[in-house]
Amino acid sequence: MKNGGKKNTHGFTIIEVVLVLAIAGLIFIMVFVALPALQRSQRDTDRREDMMKFISQVKAYQQSNRGALPGSADNSVNTITNVTWSASMGGDANTWRGFYRDYLGEKYTDPDGKNYSLAVMKCPVRTEQSCNDTTNSRIKAALDGIYDTPFPNDYNILVVLQSTCNGDHTVATSNPRNISVLYRLEGAGVYCSST
Repeated sequence: MKNGGKKNTHGFTIIEVVLVLAIAGLIFIMVFVALPALQRSQRDTDRREDMMKFISQVKAYQQSNRGALPGSADNSVNTITNVTWSASMGGDANTWRGFYRDYLGEKYTDPDGKNYSLAVMKCPVRTEQSCNDTTNSRIKAALDGIYDTPFPNDYNILVVLQSTCNGDHTVATSNPRNISVLYRLEGAGVYCSST
């Protein structure tokens, strides 16, 4: 008797192959969509750590200088001092330029590899009042710029003298040795840290 013409085959059907490819495609798409968000989140975590490093270096400077801040004698309500790292950076060690050079150095860079720049100003309002309530147009523009300008905002760290953080905003304080540091994050919002 002959075999009844039935072939005994082993393998996958077209439906099974399409199903496996569809599942693999979904996994690939999920990774492709999630990976940039994870990378952005990691860079923002690094930026927060950089701001905490900045605060710790300011505290180290204060310990070495009897509690004084860099450039405290030359920062008035109407002054915004801008400091960007350069290889030929000079300046007195007691200025913000000298602080940047001596305490932070050229390796103090954003996770994108760009040098941070500092904008230093004094909070020009009364104690416990939001620094954003100023009528000084230059300082208001600097503060508004941190919140309104999208990342990277020229990699600008805004140092606000005589203030403390209240969430992601600064509030004036009576202690002239307090500072707040504001930095625009890539993912969302502004990070504020204070001494």
